[in-house]
Amino acid sequence: MAARSRPTGLLSKASMALILLLLVAAVVGVAQATASSSPVPAEKVTLHIGMVQEPDNLNPFIGIQGIDYMFWHMNYDFLVGFDSKTLEPRPELATEWAVSDDGKEWTFTIREGSTWQDGTPVTARDVAFTFNYIVDNELLNLSTYTNGITGAEVIDDTHVVVTTSAPKANMLRMVVPILPEHIWSKVSGKEATTSYQNKPPIVGDGPFQLVEWKKGKFVRFEANPTYWAGKPKVDEVVFQLYTNPDTMAQDLKLGTIDGAVDIPPAQFKPLSGEDGLTISQSTSWNFIELAMNSYDSPDSKGNPVLKDQQFRTAVNWAVDRQKVVDVAYQQYATLGSSLIVPYSKYHWEPTADQAFTYDPEKAKQILDAAGYKDANGDGFRETKDGKKLALRFYATTDSVQNQTAAKLIVGWLKDVGIKVNLQVIDAGTLINYQYSYTGDTYTPDWDMFIWYWVQDVDPNFIVDIYTPQQIEGWNDCLWTDPEYTKLNAQQITTIDEAQRIPIVQQMQQIFYEGAAYAILAYPYQLEAFNTDKWQGWVHTPSEAPDGQEGSVIYSYNNIDTYRFVEPKVAAAAAEDEPLVNWKWLAVGMGGVIALIVIMFVLTRVFGSARREEE
Repeated sequence: MAARSRPTGLLSKASMALILLLLVAAVVGVAQATASSSPVPAEKVTLHIGMVQEPDNLNPFIGIQGIDYMFWHMNYDFLVGFDSKTLEPRPELATEWAVSDDGKEWTFTIREGSTWQDGTPVTARDVAFTFNYIVDNELLNLSTYTNGITGAEVIDDTHVVVTTSAPKANMLRMVVPILPEHIWSKVSGKEATTSYQNKPPIVGDGPFQLVEWKKGKFVRFEANPTYWAGKPKVDEVVFQLYTNPDTMAQDLKLGTIDGAVDIPPAQFKPLSGEDGLTISQSTSWNFIELAMNSYDSPDSKGNPVLKDQQFRTAVNWAVDRQKVVDVAYQQYATLGSSLIVPYSKYHWEPTADQAFTYDPEKAKQILDAAGYKDANGDGFRETKDGKKLALRFYATTDSVQNQTAAKLIVGWLKDVGIKVNLQVIDAGTLINYQYSYTGDTYTPDWDMFIWYWVQDVDPNFIVDIYTPQQIEGWNDCLWTDPEYTKLNAQQITTIDEAQRIPIVQQMQQIFYEGAAYAILAYPYQLEAFNTDKWQGWVHTPSEAPDGQEGSVIYSYNNIDTYRFVEPKVAAAAAEDEPLVNWKWLAVGMGGVIALIVIMFVLTRVFGSARREEE
């Protein structure tokens, strides 16, 4: 009996071994089906953005261009940020704040868990250091924001008190990067404004870290994986730098870059027909101006005729602003007038009898009455003392539109007898002319230029520029006026908006009549970006006047685009791909069930055979 039972035993063990093997295979198949849909390390996700502007300096106390401020905000948090939809204040490094009844003491609660990109914790000490560093060293570049602050005191790691000499209207709208004390405390105030380079990789606490700058080629940022609001959805952002905006537009069509700002007007509309590209004609908080060196000082190297308000007024009447909008900007701009953009509640618009319109005959009359004659009959006027009059005029290489406008201006001034020599130079060279020194003496060495200003949502920055304290700082036209300066001190301490608006508007009128600028246009920001491959682009603000949205690519008030943009394919895969591949899981489980059935049948068959033999 034992001999007869032995073959049955061997068959059962073989069957069981086979079944076990098949079960293992089925389970492995299920596991593989599940594992196949698990996240797989992806290649580095890089967003490429084209632009014609290049930063002039990565040091916040030296750089002056709008692009510098955007890059700083990507690398450093502000104390209080800006809501991307409305541009109203929102928590950033500070999570909340309170102000005393007299408006002179602000207490900020600093976010816990934020770290510098070298791993050092961010505390209230860094905030206090930043403000005290600017105030104590009288650092002009950021002083237009910190004016009125007398000091900052640390309460503990998460609380700091900022004290002011009077109520401060722009306290929650300061575009001031908070700096790491453990790095900047080693830099003297003099070095901060002269020689300190702030070389990459720059240690900040923002959503990105600027890690590489190849001048004339690119600026590269890497995502900060420890950012308090979460790691950005791209691994890096590379800003490709172009000297030719037409080349930039072509690269956008080819897919070499994913977005671009300052698209040439001639290229803008055609881009709307390109598959996968979206164009954006954005409201932009900037203006284009013809600036005249109004520095009333014997140290100025500017032509003395520009100190004469009557001469500057004649220049304003000689310029055809509408032609600048129509020809240079191909109507992608609004007619220029005063210091603050027309979609701000603080904007002042001259009345019809106040406005400088295009009137070359009136310009000639003003020049004649002021004593600027064409005595030798060569078609050009001389100075009041009979000397030849020729003005140096600069336009920058980063704007074809401004170069076009400059050429038009040369012709219009020639029509009224003013000789102008135009030269196109890079922005860095123009800055050197503006901040020229002879020894330790400030000797600005230029006559006229055409350039732009980017302004903040709060009016303080742009109106504070034209005060004596900003000579050798932001005051590029070097114009000042006692009444204007007095009003400036009032507006910054006026918290009530309804009371502040008329003060700021009166300041704009005084500046307008001083004629140190001919404000030519409020240009739209022309951008284009790939919406076929990328999603998450953010307009700032998302609700702008005149039915237009705000900027997507270039805004230092808010940088949410770079935090939230992501590849569409990756996003779709994350949404659509299930955690388990149900198709293969079903197959695997079907195999398991089939094997169980086979095992049951075999057990019954061999069990019956065995009983029959017995």
